[in-house]
Amino acid sequence: MSNTSLIKWFNELNMHDLNLVGGKNASLGEMISNLSSLNIKVPLGFAITTNAYKNFLQENKLTNTIFNELKKLDSNNLASLNEVSQKIQEQILAKNFNSNTLELIKKAYLELKNNQKDFRVAVRSSASAEDLPNASFAGQQDTYLHVSSFEELVEKTKAVYASMFSPRAISYRIHNNFNHQDVYMSVGVQEMVHSDEGASGVMFSLDPETGFKDVIFINASYGLGESVVQGIVNPDEFVVYKPAIKNNELIVLQKRLGSKAKKLVFDPTNSKLLLKEEDVEKELQNKFCLNKEDLNILAKAGLSIEEHYKKPMDIEWAKDGISGEIFILQARPETIHGQKKNNTTSQSYALEQKSKILCEGRAVGKKIAQGKARVLKSIQDAHDFMPGEVLVTDMTDPNWEPIMQKASAIVTNRGGRTCHAAIIARELGLAAIVGCGDATKKITNLSDITVSCGEGDVGQVFEGLLPITIQSQSIALNKNIGTDLMLIAANPSKAFSYHSLPHKGIGLARLEFIIANSIGIHPGAILQLDKLPKEIKEEILHKSKNFASAKDFYIDTIASGIACLAAAAKPYKAIVRLSDFKTNEYEELLGGHLFEPKENNPMIGFRGAARYISDLFKDAFKLECMALKKVYDQYKMDNVEIMIPFCRTIQEAIEVRKLLDEEGLSAKNNIKVIMMCEIPSNIMLADEFLDYFDGFSIGSNDLTQLCLGIDRDSHLVASGFSESDKAVLKMIEIAITACKKRNKYIGICGQGPSDNLEFAKWLISKGIDSISISADTFMNTYSALSS
Repeated sequence: MSNTSLIKWFNELNMHDLNLVGGKNASLGEMISNLSSLNIKVPLGFAITTNAYKNFLQENKLTNTIFNELKKLDSNNLASLNEVSQKIQEQILAKNFNSNTLELIKKAYLELKNNQKDFRVAVRSSASAEDLPNASFAGQQDTYLHVSSFEELVEKTKAVYASMFSPRAISYRIHNNFNHQDVYMSVGVQEMVHSDEGASGVMFSLDPETGFKDVIFINASYGLGESVVQGIVNPDEFVVYKPAIKNNELIVLQKRLGSKAKKLVFDPTNSKLLLKEEDVEKELQNKFCLNKEDLNILAKAGLSIEEHYKKPMDIEWAKDGISGEIFILQARPETIHGQKKNNTTSQSYALEQKSKILCEGRAVGKKIAQGKARVLKSIQDAHDFMPGEVLVTDMTDPNWEPIMQKASAIVTNRGGRTCHAAIIARELGLAAIVGCGDATKKITNLSDITVSCGEGDVGQVFEGLLPITIQSQSIALNKNIGTDLMLIAANPSKAFSYHSLPHKGIGLARLEFIIANSIGIHPGAILQLDKLPKEIKEEILHKSKNFASAKDFYIDTIASGIACLAAAAKPYKAIVRLSDFKTNEYEELLGGHLFEPKENNPMIGFRGAARYISDLFKDAFKLECMALKKVYDQYKMDNVEIMIPFCRTIQEAIEVRKLLDEEGLSAKNNIKVIMMCEIPSNIMLADEFLDYFDGFSIGSNDLTQLCLGIDRDSHLVASGFSESDKAVLKMIEIAITACKKRNKYIGICGQGPSDNLEFAKWLISKGIDSISISADTFMNTYSALSS
């Protein structure tokens, strides 16, 4: 065997060399060879090839020994698995390379070192079945950082070989139907990036939770990247809008400040790992560890890597704390969403009732699962873990995977959406909640719990076994329904999950949901912060601590939420209804009782357009306008249209349009403004209202209530409430006719079309432009109307 087949420099490699150097090394070579011209930096290094690994096993007569042991293995018996693993690993570590191989490794090492002082390398596994599109093998084999001598490099190379036969690696291959004898190990030797003095993390070229392909998702924390991958920290998160990158713009749709309480750094006193965990200074915890320039470099790199490989990618990166440069350490195909075909069925999960919330964290997936909680301090306590139990622990690493494969769900104290627990949960199709902080304290061992990831980003662990509804929905795509089916949406954290539905945009995005759930503060309290009672002021300052001011918190949170919904709606429009709280609902917000009048019937009281133009609320309304201006100017979401609710009179229409114009939200800026058509006066004066608006969206709930004189909140008269009543239908028909005559938009948003198929068909027969439906009933309505 030639010497050149034992050592290969990264710049000699590409993806055709998978069998020779494994997925990781081949990918590094591919990027160095093809993407360097795009300013994508990859640390230099070389590969010790799979041929060297095969030689090592054969020359030391280990091949038969190892695979005979594995043939006898009962992989479901953890004790047996550990025993066989230990025996194989000890034999590998006891053997040596031949002198020729040692000389070749030394020559390459010294050439890479190039007389540098305090030179250190990373020694990384790169198996021939690693980083494939259908199985990542992420974290299955070991990596060693800050290796500082040739002798140590040789020992760590053997340790990487031995890690091929760790319990987790053996179990993973069996679980994924890989033959042990078909997997070979290459080792990557790569110059260290000083990220222990900088930052590092993981980047996906799609949203890892939903598979939405128009964003790049970046996790970041201080120190070495293992802290993010292993879930040691709750990292910062950034969601970058991908189409903007193609236009050389940086648009960050969302960013979340992680606690980043710990970091991994180089520790020369730790002879085994050369790493130690340190506390992060409070000042650094409370600021993002990446700036705009960093995000721009990373996002461009992520997009370029995806375009080169022609598939979604999972990328590890590091920022050198000394030079400030950003390096790509690894790129592999994303294995969960990247391989999905257009599925014709989807499942949705919902709780029929709720109970005491034990803890909360970041939801992984959209499932709801339940079982007995098995609270484990360490993997050594896992011998009694039973299939179907919920794994509750501080954090997981690849050693936990044989246990995770048995679990019905996973709950951890630490970790973000790209930590080990999250990645493996997606791969196994499990519900998981990570970063709960105190799950192991709040959840009692062997108690019955329900783990819910069915309500957006926030996952909740409930006490007891709650009844769950699971709906399987058939997706009959590309059917001619006769009108556009749009979404009723409110929750920005669920926005990206809508991409798989055959919708034609968002017909109703409710601003009050963002205000209530993401902000929770009355806008009057934001504007009069210094006049508030001390305890309310302190709570607002705490909520807004990561922003320049409470006002910025309010505006930026609304703008970010709208931008996420608009991005999910592209290439179609997103109609954003400005806040439509009633006085009793506004009163529930923090500080709300200080600003809201008491009303006997808030349903028909101080709400909608009348509120916007009132001296009591006008300044608060302008905060919403500022947020929308930011959506257009900074987020560049030109598909957003504004909707005005509860506009009773023509004078209100005139005044609210004047106010929007003053705030830069006018027709001269190509901004369309729709009116909710939900009051009988809107119908009777439809043509006059259309002089001031670009169309109507029928609010069938309020229109029915006001047409029939029925309080829709009263159970005493609920039986008479029907959107299909002849009087209501007559009003809707007048509105449709008026809009058609003026060639203006006419849609409907309300529960009626979802609940009553005949009502939906009647609307279509009358020429309605769109019907907006909530996401949970969308597919049922779509299927029914397309059949």
